[in-house]
Amino acid sequence: MNLPKPIKFEVERYVGGLSQFKKIENPIKLSANESALGASPKAIEAFEKEKNKLFKYPEDDSNSLREVLSNEFKIDPKRIICGSGSDQIFDLTCRLFLNPGDEVIVTEFGFIMYKIYASLSRAKIVLAKEKNFKASVEEIIKKVSDKTKIVFIANPNNPTGTYLSKNEMLDLRKKLRSDILLVVDDAYFEFIDSDNFSSGLDLFEDSANVLITRTFSKIYGLAGLRLGWGYSSKEIIDSMYQIKPPFNVNRAVLAAGMAAIQDSEWTKKAIDHNALWSKKIFSMLKEYNIKTNEPAVNFFLMNFDETKINSDEAFEKLAADKLIVRKMTQYKIPNSLRLTIGNKEANENFIKSMGSILK
Repeated sequence: MNLPKPIKFEVERYVGGLSQFKKIENPIKLSANESALGASPKAIEAFEKEKNKLFKYPEDDSNSLREVLSNEFKIDPKRIICGSGSDQIFDLTCRLFLNPGDEVIVTEFGFIMYKIYASLSRAKIVLAKEKNFKASVEEIIKKVSDKTKIVFIANPNNPTGTYLSKNEMLDLRKKLRSDILLVVDDAYFEFIDSDNFSSGLDLFEDSANVLITRTFSKIYGLAGLRLGWGYSSKEIIDSMYQIKPPFNVNRAVLAAGMAAIQDSEWTKKAIDHNALWSKKIFSMLKEYNIKTNEPAVNFFLMNFDETKINSDEAFEKLAADKLIVRKMTQYKIPNSLRLTIGNKEANENFIKSMGSILK
């Protein structure tokens, strides 16, 4: 009997940061770059207020949230599209721009979902080498061909924690052909406090060949709700609206997102917490000869080449203390783990545990 046969994709499935390991009771999860402080109380309250309206469809085009984003960032609401996480924006982008055989450039240790969505469109993934775990404009430009359609870059990058300066980003856009779409993922921009850095939105707000994406999962603490947005030319955004699913952001998520954006005090509290603990943890990692990125985001990529134990041993010993970090196996970064900055208690437990392991 002949049966329906699904299309087989040569795609490596994304594996998220562990929430559980060996049935640890009450684990401390530091593996997924989630918010250390959680969601704004105002966002939680707004979410709960929607419980009696769940029988009603949400806005089709997230107009209320687009207006809030427009007011907050002084941008054109007609050039904003909201999605179920910024992942959905990546998906729509690949559907919109790629045909089988087209090429997509991704940095060597770039976010895995870029490769997955491009592969689903039967595009060829071209990896640009990084230098010291940092994206290189020179290496990206080397990989450009007449088949290149999209360049994806997260700035700062996950999982390396490194970033390109504003001049390097401007140089990249200048050196790319004008018909190549540059996708700048701003997921972690709020954590950076540096004179030589500018977000994708600040640099390319008026560019017709750049798409900027942002997420509510990190600084706003709404990872469990799946909410993100994109900003580009009206032509690109209008084309995305033609292919996006209807009602793709539910009404409770919209309410929470609007409240989170408007709660600037909570956002500042989250940024200040991260700045304080990133300095403390960075100092500790240096003390124990763990090579890592400079404090710039809400995580550290930890390399164990110069320590007395390897990353697998460190993972197991941390897990024995109920601390779960992220293995870098899927990213093919050897002898390394990624640590998310947590709340005060979690960070203190990590520092104590790592000190005991490496003393």
